[in-house]
Amino acid sequence: MDSLKLIALDEADLAVISTCLQDAVFKTGDTAFLGKDSVFTLEANRFVWEEGRDKKTFERRRALLAIKQVHAVKSLGVNLKDTDAVHALLALRFVPADEAPAGAIELVLSGGAVIHLDVACIELQLADIGGGWETKFKPRHPLGG
Repeated sequence: MDSLKLIALDEADLAVISTCLQDAVFKTGDTAFLGKDSVFTLEANRFVWEEGRDKKTFERRRALLAIKQVHAVKSLGVNLKDTDAVHALLALRFVPADEAPAGAIELVLSGGAVIHLDVACIELQLADIGGGWETKFKPRHPLGG
């Protein structure tokens, strides 16, 4: 499979990137907010859902998510001092503000944790940054995964 490279500029694009990142795992220390550049980055080991769900072996790949036009970052349920804490990303969602195109992008994590990014608009990039490796474990969800 070729390396994934995606850009999101609207909610439909964001939904595609969210799907590609579902069940990605990362450490708190794999996130960074570059306030001067208004960029939030996240390096994660994403599950390669696009390879098919009926295989006996599965794959993960190292990927970089860059969210641009970020004005502020808040978190709920994430201890920022524990840089080795591991999180599972469930979804990305956009919450519009009163004046478009501003709003918030929320990284919804397992256990009820959320990373909330105030953004001027939707502008994200997702790219695989390393080769894949095999895993025998496919993420499972209570409702049909």
